[in-house]
Amino acid sequence: MKISAQFATSLQSPAHIAVAEELGYDRAWLFDTPHESPDVWMMLALAAERTDTIGLGPGVLVPTLRHPMVNASAAAALAALAPGRVAVAFGTGFAGARALGAAPVSWSYLRDYVHAFRGLLSGARVSWQGNRIQMMHPDGYAPERPIDIPILISALGPKGLEVATELADGLFTVNGQTRYAAQFAWAALAVHGTVLADGEALDSPRVQAAAGPGNALAYHAAYEFGGDVTALPAGDVWLDTINEIPLQDRHLAVHDQHLVALNRADTAAWAAGSWKAIGQTTLTGTANEIGRRVSELAAEGITEIIYQPTGPDIAGELEAFRVAARAAVTTVAHDNPGNEHGRTTS
Repeated sequence: MKISAQFATSLQSPAHIAVAEELGYDRAWLFDTPHESPDVWMMLALAAERTDTIGLGPGVLVPTLRHPMVNASAAAALAALAPGRVAVAFGTGFAGARALGAAPVSWSYLRDYVHAFRGLLSGARVSWQGNRIQMMHPDGYAPERPIDIPILISALGPKGLEVATELADGLFTVNGQTRYAAQFAWAALAVHGTVLADGEALDSPRVQAAAGPGNALAYHAAYEFGGDVTALPAGDVWLDTINEIPLQDRHLAVHDQHLVALNRADTAAWAAGSWKAIGQTTLTGTANEIGRRVSELAAEGITEIIYQPTGPDIAGELEAFRVAARAAVTTVAHDNPGNEHGRTTS
């Protein structure tokens, strides 16, 4: 299993990615969340200049934010800056779309978009919304086509699985969903959480900063995808706080501080006991507990664990998780000599 990192894109992301490389992380993914982040491609380019070996990519790109030529050109530029290190992940749009008041794109739209994106990188002329387009970059303006960049697709349900199986080099999954992982040679799972010290309380200020945003994701997702927020600890408090906001602005309240810190509703729910869900909503526990869970995820078909640190000590969070997860990966490799993953991976 590969151990990668992901970051809520910030002006510090290039520095954080350099730290991840020093610690031995395999890849770094950055969010495409323009409502709260600088441009994802700009920060990845800066990271490419500061690193030598770590893989780089946006995870996940929201198709409606850019024309496919814009993303293809940006991906080509990043591939020139970091040859052999670039991968791209696409999704229908959660925070990156809903925080703008937009609905996620349809799977048919995403299918057409990825077709166009891949075709452009191959050097082909493709049709997009009735127009013929092609990368026409002269020498020195982009790498020579074809440009081979692996593509992952974020999919949690059967429609997404169909598109990912058809078009992707791998699966990008979240929220602990592993049911489709075994169908892919490359199955990446994004996780949140923190490594606990012995006896550390789940409601401590440090855990709140380091695992609270990941825990809040469960509340944000349940609300946006029509789940029952009140089934979560203190979910009624969270929902009552959101419902105080005028309807036309609720999406702003939900996605404020998304996966960065706790917003007003998240903070109210935390005080009322939302922290009790952390063991289920995040990968939080002692180093031994996290190592055991990583081993279980590998057995379920996950080939890349993608950890997002939050809080004031990003470097410390990265180091603690890397140590805990690496112990599990070493055990998996020992049990499957000659193939760390136990399967062929991309």
